[in-house]
Amino acid sequence: MSATAEMYQQMGIRPSVVNLGTQMEERLKERFREIDETAEHNQMKVILAMQKNRVSEACFHYASGYGYDDLGRDTLEKVYAEVFHTEAALVRPQITCGTHALALALSANLRPGDELVSVAGKPYDTLEEVIGIRPSKGSLAEYGVTYSQVDLLPDGGFDYEKIAQTLTEKTKLVTIQRSKGYQTRPSFSVNQIGEAIAFVKRIKPDVICMVDNCYGEFVETAEPSDAGADLVVGSLIKNPGGGLAPIGGYIAGKQELIENCGYRLTSPGLGREVGASLGVMQSFYQGLFLAPVVTASALKGAVFAANIYEHLGYPVIPDSRESRHDIIQAVEFGTPEGVVAFCRGIQAAAPVDSYVTPEPWAMPGYDSDVIMAAGAFVQGSSIELSADGPMKPPYAVYFQGGLTWPHAKLGILMSLEYLVRDGVIRL
Repeated sequence: MSATAEMYQQMGIRPSVVNLGTQMEERLKERFREIDETAEHNQMKVILAMQKNRVSEACFHYASGYGYDDLGRDTLEKVYAEVFHTEAALVRPQITCGTHALALALSANLRPGDELVSVAGKPYDTLEEVIGIRPSKGSLAEYGVTYSQVDLLPDGGFDYEKIAQTLTEKTKLVTIQRSKGYQTRPSFSVNQIGEAIAFVKRIKPDVICMVDNCYGEFVETAEPSDAGADLVVGSLIKNPGGGLAPIGGYIAGKQELIENCGYRLTSPGLGREVGASLGVMQSFYQGLFLAPVVTASALKGAVFAANIYEHLGYPVIPDSRESRHDIIQAVEFGTPEGVVAFCRGIQAAAPVDSYVTPEPWAMPGYDSDVIMAAGAFVQGSSIELSADGPMKPPYAVYFQGGLTWPHAKLGILMSLEYLVRDGVIRL
């Protein structure tokens, strides 16, 4: 027995589980090489953006109070704009999460009487209250913004005929969610998003096209902003934070739209000029620097999970052969026991809070109980090894993250170990 195999035994993983993982990893060598090539491209893109904008040690200095002339903050926003090939960017610790970043972009650029249209079907659960699909204090609906939705075709593609019928004179902003969220549909490639944006712009050239880019950054060599998106939005405790950002979100896009976001984030008349970075700049810069490689590690974990669970007979989305457009891997177990055992295995593989037992609970913003496994250095950081899922049919679990490939691998093997222990799976 190898020293590594002995370590897996010490972690509590039986040899049959380890052997299955070894077989799958051997099959994936070429796939992993392709992922590494994408990471190499994106690593050069990030470094070039930092060099062009003259990132220096002075950018890491602490700024407080109003934050006027915060060199680190202002330079970082130029770096993000360069990485995403946009006119401007807003990157702030005051943006608390991905949902906040999306709500900020929407509320900053929509006015009473405007219409918001989602052309990718139902948005992520937490946006339902932002929009007002589910009534909530401060929703867009309360401010007179109307909403229409175009569901996807049965194959997961855009329904272009219905989109053309839905867009009206009142349509101000069209949103596209790149990742699947808590749905069992495919995630969208940058090319697919670009085709949808081009179609919308041909019908209504002045419409704002926004892409929820959460979980998709650095998975491909291009971003939705390269394909015509006016705004791309995401969270720094996902891919672009590289596991080091302790909080924050970003919005990148056209100058005027970003200025609107700045005024909504702080105050009319103040905008992007205020908002101190409070000592997090080094983590933001270094996290962005690491993000391409960290994302590649998470992507390898997703591919590894797809291959193992498809081999065991479970529906997986994407499947083991499909191209990847985000870091999320869905596995349909069909039973609540499968979802719970998987998440408990992921938690048991964590470096933090590994002894905690995840339980389903009524998490704010969701319409059913949700179970979450997240033993992370940063609370809620889903670029770190994590898994979650709503406790409702089809009882699918959503796995993502892994700051390193070995940790992502351990998490998947531990999830399988727990499923075997609980009698859900027999090897």
